[in-house]
Amino acid sequence: MAKRGMTYADAGVDIDLKSRSISALVEKLGRSRKGGFAPLDLPGHFTGLIDFGEYALSLCTDGVGTKLIVAEKLGVWNTVGIDCIAMNVNDTICVGAEPVAFVDYIAVDRPMPEILAQIGEGLQKGAELSNMAIVGGEVAIMPEVVRGIDLTGTCLGIVKKEDMIIGSKCAPGDRIVGLASSGIHSNGLSLARKIIDENGLEYEDRIEGLERRIGEELLVPTKIYVEEVLRLVRKYPVHGMINITGGGMRNFLRLREGLGFSLEAPMQPQPVFTALQELGSVDDREMYQTFNMGMGFAIVAPESSADSIVDELEGLAKIVGKVDDSGSVTMPSLGLEYDRY
Repeated sequence: MAKRGMTYADAGVDIDLKSRSISALVEKLGRSRKGGFAPLDLPGHFTGLIDFGEYALSLCTDGVGTKLIVAEKLGVWNTVGIDCIAMNVNDTICVGAEPVAFVDYIAVDRPMPEILAQIGEGLQKGAELSNMAIVGGEVAIMPEVVRGIDLTGTCLGIVKKEDMIIGSKCAPGDRIVGLASSGIHSNGLSLARKIIDENGLEYEDRIEGLERRIGEELLVPTKIYVEEVLRLVRKYPVHGMINITGGGMRNFLRLREGLGFSLEAPMQPQPVFTALQELGSVDDREMYQTFNMGMGFAIVAPESSADSIVDELEGLAKIVGKVDDSGSVTMPSLGLEYDRY
């Protein structure tokens, strides 16, 4: 009997159950704001928007997840702050908003000034890469709730309403430009760690095909796309943008209901993904709905400007497919199709 490949659910993260849990939460939430500055309705998008007169304010929150466990194992904490910033600002720019301010939240089980100093280094570096100010934050010491460290943050962005990019202009025939990731980013780490543990490996071990120790590969900071994306949206027509985070290629379906996306020429995954897939006997379907697989961000643009966008990004990007009306994400070369949860 063939060995069953490992799944994200095996690692304790059932993405279908997670989706139902989120829906259960959202069903209890409504628009309670009265007066001005009401929320703008963008269900399922990557960031929330608030009416601010001529402008819209963008507000989103995210964290680093179990990548923090890898940082703890290696004793390397000076990069996870970059991840925390990246996970938020890459969501912010999906609507064309410019990140302007950030607050962090760090929960710990005990005071640990040396580690928090390293985390601060990464937060500051991420803020510099995003041209953004860290205006405040909170450190909570909760020994009965937290074991170790949890790191999250919230990003404020701003965009003129006339410049918002929310997917409304996307149409069949538009091209999809993929932007290369820097590696695993900050999603799917529970599965990656499960694969390492099940194979009896340590994070200091070297694996054939990888330049770094496996733990170092997992700690490569999430790519921040702020500079490139904001430059592009000011220069070329862009119809939609997607941050490839948790859920992998399914993230395309968050752009607008009814659209389909044919990824005919996927980007080349970095060796870390190949190593994890082989070690865990993970099938392609699971890999592409768990990890970014080499594409950390995507831009939907008219066919007339897609080639220019790729040229502008100088080796960071390629055209990976086109928009259709199928309502699903398809990857013909791999025989994969993803529908909404």
